[in-house]
Order: sequence, then C-alpha cells, then structure tokens
Amino acid sequence: MSKLFSPYSLGGLTLKNRIVIAPMCQYSAEDGNAGDWHQVHLGHLLLSGAGLLMLEATAVTAEGRITHRDLSLWSDANESALQRVLTSVRRYSSMPIAIQLSHAGRKASSKVPWEGGQLIPLEQGGWTPMAPSAVPHLAGEPAPAELDQAGLERLKRAFVGAAERAHRIGIDVIELHAAHGYLLHQFLSPVSNHRTDEYGGSLVNRMRFPLEVFDAIRAAVPSSMPIGVRISGTDWVENGWDIDQSVVFSSALKDRGVAFIHVSSGGISPLQQIPLAPNYQVGLAERIRNATGLPTIAVGLVTEAKQAEDIVAEGRADLVALARAILYNPRWPWHAAASLGAQVEAPPPYWRSQPRGMSQLFGDIRIGQR
Repeated sequence: MSKLFSPYSLGGLTLKNRIVIAPMCQYSAEDGNAGDWHQVHLGHLLLSGAGLLMLEATAVTAEGRITHRDLSLWSDANESALQRVLTSVRRYSSMPIAIQLSHAGRKASSKVPWEGGQLIPLEQGGWTPMAPSAVPHLAGEPAPAELDQAGLERLKRAFVGAAERAHRIGIDVIELHAAHGYLLHQFLSPVSNHRTDEYGGSLVNRMRFPLEVFDAIRAAVPSSMPIGVRISGTDWVENGWDIDQSVVFSSALKDRGVAFIHVSSGGISPLQQIPLAPNYQVGLAERIRNATGLPTIAVGLVTEAKQAEDIVAEGRADLVALARAILYNPRWPWHAAASLGAQVEAPPPYWRSQPRGMSQLFGDIRIGQR
C-alpha cells in the first residue's frame, strides 16, 4: 500500500492522502477580493485528488500586501468575495481547504512578478512598508518604517480578525506565514531584526512577536481548527536564521498546540546561497520532525511520485507539498496514484478518463453508457 496515499490526521481533520497543494500567490485579486480567476484556479486544483489545498498568502492588512493584487482578508468585502468563490468550488469537491495568513513586512508595496517585482515608490502609487527594523530588503531601497508597540498590537488584532473571518467562511485549517522573508520571518531573523527592545537581540526576543501572533490566533478560533506555521528552516545566509533556531522555534510552537510545521527556506536576503536540487529542503523538515515529534510538511523540488512516496515512507516528513509542479500538472495526484498502484478521488464526470488497465484508479466504480 502506498504511504503517500494513506490517510493522515491533522488534529480532528482527516486528510485522504499526504499530498498538500502549497500556497501559491496568484497576484490576481482586485482590492484584495477573490474573483473569477480564483474560481477557475481553485476549482481545478480542488479536482486534483490531493489531500489538502492551501490558499495563497492572504494579507491581513492593506499595507501587508506584497503587491496591490494580493488576495486579502481584512475587510467585509474580502470576506464576502472569498466566501462566494469557496461556496461555488466546494460544490464539486470534499477536499479540505487551508488559508495562509500573511503580512509582507518590508517586502510589501512591490510590483507583480511579471512586471519585475521591484518596490513601488510612493510617487508611483506604492506605500511605506512596515518592518521590525528600518532595514531595507535590497540595497538602495528606502528603509521601511519600524513598528512601535502600538503597531505591533494593531497587527496582532489584524491577524486575529483575518483568522476569525477564515473560520466564519468555513476554512478548515489556518497556516501562519513565518517564512520567505515576510514580516514574521523578519522578526525571527537577525538579518532583518536589529531591534534593541524585548522583540530583538536574543533568540527568545526575536521569537516573541511571532509567538504572540500565534497565541492570539489560537485563542480566537475553536480548538478544533488546526493551526500550523510555515517557516524558513534556514536563511542560507551566514549568521542568519538557521535550522537550530528553527528547532527551538518549533518546540515553542509545539508547547502552544501547533498542528504542523511546513518547512521551506530562504527569502530574507538577496545574499542567500541556496543549493537547489531535488529534495533540497526535505532534510530541514526531517530535522524538525525528529527533534520535536511535530507533524511536518516537506516542500521543494519534489516533482516525481516515487520521490514523494519515499519522503513519507522513510519518515522524513508526514506530508509532501507541491507548488510549481502541480501548477504545471494539475492532475499530478492522479498520475502519482496510477504509478504507485493507489486510488484517488475524482468527480464522476471524469471517471471515464481512466486509461485502459487502470479501472481501479478512482475506486470501485461502475460506468454505464447509452
């Protein structure tokens, strides 16, 4: 039996298999609102047969958007728009849906990737990013505004408000984004956090604000709703955030009831030196899993079915997340199930698509023909 296609429980939520669709920014919202693109995009991913779909990084405030086209959940309009899309696409799939709540910090006010991704100046319609310290992401950029205590409290309330909205519209899982150089990661990393108060300096201090945000969200939604955290296991920068600190942070989250750790890496600095190769981040997930006993999600150049199967079967991670691979091939789980001799859920109108010799791919079904 395929381990990749075995069920897995995140708290009280049971996933049908260990395949997760990772959050992938679409930069296609209008004023933060989900629209027709999201209905098409999420609709076909929900027919993929994966175990869990994670919505893209979703901004908790207007100034927390990476770009002006980011999906958001700070307003009633954002909530209504996302609810409409989810109500529509969920008619055809029972796949659980997670949302990744995020604030871009000093990487906000940027152009969309296909327009270059650079910081947008104020005079061209940008806004002043906020960060733990007045340290720009790239040399030559204006410094972000350093958050004061009132700003930190406001952001905690914003994360809580977005979490409450997510619960209200039926989202199953919340993932807190503390990776890829965005705000919570900026607090964790000494590369970006130069504060001298209780939120900077020592590891305990640098972890303080992300942990406060987690605690606030955990207290605001029912205990039955799993909350996980995505982290960068390492900055890939000398004297930056690293795997040892990630283990300490994950352990602190475990004490607070975190449901899983989703392990990525990098994003804090253009000086990063990433050794790109298949499974290049899996060892980070494995280290955290072994050190803490927490459920982990591995991601990073996982493209083949046997590769994903081995990661789970060998106990290197509990789940495997796909990003670009599933954008390129939205039926990746179907093909993986076929190659591993497993079964996958598919909608009845697609049952006749099974190639000859794979009559059990979609389970024990009967198809008539007039």
